[in-house]
Amino acid sequence: MEQTATKVDRHGRIVIPAEYRRALGLREGDPVMVQLDDGELRVLTRAQAIRRAQEILAPYFAGKPSPVDELIAERRAEAARE
Repeated sequence: MEQTATKVDRHGRIVIPAEYRRALGLREGDPVMVQLDDGELRVLTRAQAIRRAQEILAPYFAGKPSPVDELIAERRAEAARE
């Protein structure tokens, strides 16, 4: 894994090097998630955080109907009754 040095300023901010921002597709103002994991600070893009959450939840929904599809079916049934 490639490493580079950066500093924490007096406000607690860390500059993410430009090459890392480019690799992650980050632009000024983009939201990021930070995670403290076993003494390491991880910075995730929103897409990475969503993907990770989906991976964690996937085993709980394997082989089951999609909750989204069930909700849509319920709403359509309600609309048909009106």
